[in-house]
Amino acid sequence: MSEIRELKGKRALVTGGSRGIGAAVVRRLLDAGAEVLATARSTAYPAPEGAAFVTADIRTQEGTRALAAAVRETLGGVDILVHNAGGAQAGQGAMTIPDEDWQDVLELNLLAAVRLNSLLAPGMRDQGSGAIVHISTAALLPPVPVFAHYQAAKAGLESYSRALAAELAPSGVRVNALGPGRTATPGGEETRRRWASGEGGAGAAAAPPLGRDGRPGDIADAVLFLVSDRASWITGTYFSVDGGEYPRN
Repeated sequence: MSEIRELKGKRALVTGGSRGIGAAVVRRLLDAGAEVLATARSTAYPAPEGAAFVTADIRTQEGTRALAAAVRETLGGVDILVHNAGGAQAGQGAMTIPDEDWQDVLELNLLAAVRLNSLLAPGMRDQGSGAIVHISTAALLPPVPVFAHYQAAKAGLESYSRALAAELAPSGVRVNALGPGRTATPGGEETRRRWASGEGGAGAAAAPPLGRDGRPGDIADAVLFLVSDRASWITGTYFSVDGGEYPRN
């Protein structure tokens, strides 16, 4: 448990917060003293103890509106918003991914954050403070045709993050994107298998330069930093947390 409860009195929402990276983020925020609402599409995995929980399908406009209403009812508003929900099923190739799969991936990985921010960020702006973190991916540069829709959606999320950061900065609200590398989570195992097998042209990947896969807590520690006052002069940035696996220019 964090010895410094630096988020005491803060209210946080974490999407995709019932397992893997999302659950680790929830636990870090709770340990730091925040009041946390976690959300996921189902109750298949319970949220970490101490967090409030609500089911919501944020791939739809109705789902995001329902979640925003639940946030206001449960927390009254938010000071911290972590968009962790995301993912994709591999297609057969960039030219053959069906329209409906493109739409589903864009809804979950990009538009859900756009819509939820439009509903909750005005409250942050009005109070003159807040922190938003968009969970992207470190693996945008290697071309992987079977995940073209996922990479495109996450690239869009990063671009949107920078634009939103510029818009909200004058009101004291910070927005950053964070890209996890290969992280040991239940939901990522199949994705990594397809990625490394060469299906779609990726090819097998060596271990990251730091010699191991990431742990959910590694990503959660970075999120905790970004939403804390220790990062009070950081906005509009992209943080890669990948053990050095995917260097960017």
